[in-house]
Amino acid sequence: MGMLNDDMKKLLAECRLTYVATVTPDGRPNLSPKASTKVLDDNHLVFVDIASPNTIRNLKANPYIEVNVVDNLRRRGYRFKGVAEVLTEGELYKTVAEDFWTREGRQYPANGIVTIRIEQALPLWSPAYTFNRGVREEDVRRLYLQRYGLQDLTPADGRENASNVNRAKANA
Repeated sequence: MGMLNDDMKKLLAECRLTYVATVTPDGRPNLSPKASTKVLDDNHLVFVDIASPNTIRNLKANPYIEVNVVDNLRRRGYRFKGVAEVLTEGELYKTVAEDFWTREGRQYPANGIVTIRIEQALPLWSPAYTFNRGVREEDVRRLYLQRYGLQDLTPADGRENASNVNRAKANA
């Protein structure tokens, strides 16, 4: 069995924005948002180097990395610790870059890709779950929608549909 379970894969696909932590050559932390992170297989993540010279420099000096993904409204997510490899050529680079360009368009460069061999995957939970025993994700989501002044367009069954998306666009 791999390091990534179905919930981890689903959250990575839904949230799209992750935060990558590396260490600079002088030992200082470096945190960088990535909107291209995706699941490569059951044991690996990958992201595209669009404009990440500091992240790449850090990984070349020290390949250890942590990736965090959090659903801001449900206040939960995962942290993935592992070892990164920077690739700028080869079949995997070409496949990941082409997939990225298909999704995002060619206006962004794919200077390279970073594969991450996951060594540890742990859940991240808000204190909202810790200090409110029995609280449900739906309750936490509703609370944070309210705190952020956002309207919940998800129907009671939890499925997004075209009319909800159209209402959201009309209200934007």
